[in-house]
Amino acid sequence: MSLSDINPQIDPGADARVPTDVGSTPATTNGATNGAAGLKDTAVNSESSIPPRAAQAYDSVKNAQITQDLANGIPTIHSVRRLYSYIKGPVATSVKNEANATSNEFSALAGSRQTPAHSAANDTPLTHYHSFFYTLLSWKNPRATGATFASVLVFIFACRYLPIIRYALKLTWMTLGVVTLAETATKLAAGGSLTSSIRPRRYYKIPKETLEATLDDVEQLINFFVIESQRVVFAENILVTGAIFLATFLSYYLVKLLPFWGMALLGASVIFLGPLIYVMNQELIDSNIEHATKVVTQQTQQVKEIAGQHTGKALESARTYAGEYAGAASDLLGKSRQKIPALNNSVKKEDFPTAPKTTLPSEPVRSDPVGPATTTSGSEIKPEPVPAS
Repeated sequence: MSLSDINPQIDPGADARVPTDVGSTPATTNGATNGAAGLKDTAVNSESSIPPRAAQAYDSVKNAQITQDLANGIPTIHSVRRLYSYIKGPVATSVKNEANATSNEFSALAGSRQTPAHSAANDTPLTHYHSFFYTLLSWKNPRATGATFASVLVFIFACRYLPIIRYALKLTWMTLGVVTLAETATKLAAGGSLTSSIRPRRYYKIPKETLEATLDDVEQLINFFVIESQRVVFAENILVTGAIFLATFLSYYLVKLLPFWGMALLGASVIFLGPLIYVMNQELIDSNIEHATKVVTQQTQQVKEIAGQHTGKALESARTYAGEYAGAASDLLGKSRQKIPALNNSVKKEDFPTAPKTTLPSEPVRSDPVGPATTTSGSEIKPEPVPAS
């Protein structure tokens, strides 16, 4: 079956890709496009005479990706040049601007290491790392903080999945092995030394100023953690102390479930993302905290009032019972006094003996262990009788 049998308007001797009605379809240099358009017009004009299988084949060819690409046209060299100029122009400028902004933020972060004007609650001076970590974690420089957070995560995953210590040892023994072999081969072959030709005139030393500055920074960093731990323990900021209490309480149970690198990853995420969430929702969080503070204050005041009322009632009851018990005790004491008989003044002065008016003898009294006491002259001393009362 020929094309003339399907559509009598098509010349069998002409090109099958070009329709007979040239005015209906503009001619282009792309033969595939003209052929597809011609076949489409032919199929439309002779829709009733196309077999079902031919229509399905036409639809499959029409909807193929290669047909769509050919219909849309292959990118020319001018399109490629325009794309390259776009990438080289706006994209390169945007990347350069972002790099400059990131560098400026890192410089601002490094310049934030200034000793704060305020001090602790007990007038302890703070370190410049207080300002540094506050600027870092408050996301005032988002690019610098984000890059720091990403580097921390990369370091944690590297420690987890990469044998860094083995790589360091491997690099060390390979370097020393190459140097040893090269030096030995050079001395055996040429009688000279290879390392002496590349050896520096003087070995590098850390300058004293750099070392002192580094040690000062280390001292400031250690004092930062020491001061902050004491401020947390002595509850200088009750919210911070409560938050760290909650974190340590949860860590006590999570450490049994998570490995060390998982705990480090979770801690880094909380430290960096917690302030970011607060900064992004500061108004909402502050309003909720203020509302919760008011509620707690009201409840505390109510508890104080109720406690005061109960305390007053308890004191009043105690005073009443104390008065009653005091009255009962007074009654008991009065009754006991009435039962005690009164003493009669029957004792007179004459009932007592009169005191001797003469002086005692001056002779010393000799005491005989066997006989009665006698004076020096030998007379016996008799005791005076005591009158009965």
